[in-house]
Amino acid sequence: MSPFILATLITALGIGTAITLFSSHWLIAWMGLELNTLAILPLMTRQARPRAVEATTKYFLIQAAAAATLLFAATTNAWMTGQWEIHQMTHPAPATIATLALAMKVGLAPLHFWLPEVLQGLDLTTGLILSTWQKLAPFALLLQMPLHNPSLLIFLGLASTLMGGWGGLNQTQLRKILAYSSVAHLGWMILVLQFSPSLTFLTLILYFAMTFSTFIIFKINKSTNINSLATSWAKAPALTALAPLVLLSLGGLPPLSGFMPKWLILQELTKQGLALTATVAALSALLSLYFYLRLSYAITLTTFPNTPMGLSPWRLRTSQGTLPLAVSTTTALALLPLTPLIAALFNP
Repeated sequence: MSPFILATLITALGIGTAITLFSSHWLIAWMGLELNTLAILPLMTRQARPRAVEATTKYFLIQAAAAATLLFAATTNAWMTGQWEIHQMTHPAPATIATLALAMKVGLAPLHFWLPEVLQGLDLTTGLILSTWQKLAPFALLLQMPLHNPSLLIFLGLASTLMGGWGGLNQTQLRKILAYSSVAHLGWMILVLQFSPSLTFLTLILYFAMTFSTFIIFKINKSTNINSLATSWAKAPALTALAPLVLLSLGGLPPLSGFMPKWLILQELTKQGLALTATVAALSALLSLYFYLRLSYAITLTTFPNTPMGLSPWRLRTSQGTLPLAVSTTTALALLPLTPLIAALFNP
């Protein structure tokens, strides 16, 4: 792909997201979502492999179905109430349909079935964009919408945290594990969305930082499955020492940054009288923690089989820029002591 076309597609991706972020009209927001989807499709097929084409086709069909459902909900709301504004979706039926459409767009359980298969067919760079940037526009709409069905959000949140934990238990492919990790984290965000939108936004930012670090570490090590993690020590020893900490931060283990959003969300759910929901969410986090521990074990405590194919590779200087990785890794590991300050900033 030529640099000019690549720059055009990335610009269109950013413009599509910006249109949705700054719009208050359903049709304008829908146009931004469509531009966003159409811009990422050529990026997904940069490597002309059958698996990438299959993943792109699945992604296009799912996103088209979700966008059509969202447009139907907006049109139905305009027909019933005469309002096209996003924050004026006052009828419960269109609001529920729109919530389900946006849940399908981001990959919330039980509408998550497409995400692991699509992510598995992509390279790590495009997978990173799909796991982070592509969540911004749908979440902007969820944050603007009036939420009429608290039970639906709690069901989506608990289903996502449980499915994200269970689904990743027996996986050996790193991209599928990160897809189920994404489902579980999205579940935590949806659980607290109706009570504290600012806390959802904080969780989303920290999820972006931790996921960015994880994808870049795997990209530098050229790792796509658990077995290939065992050769990481020979490629980038310092980075490999940090990788388990980033993974455990994704799992929400104290004293790392990933513990902070889970702590604040459990505290908020308990304040709202949802102690049982908080307990189920906390227990489901143990499922996710298990496969992060499994990855950490594969990186730090296993050695690749001593065969000619498993000889240690040369430690070549990586061409990957390390400053963004350093910033995101610091964010993923060291923010827990600042929890009181961050909580005060996001809950004025």
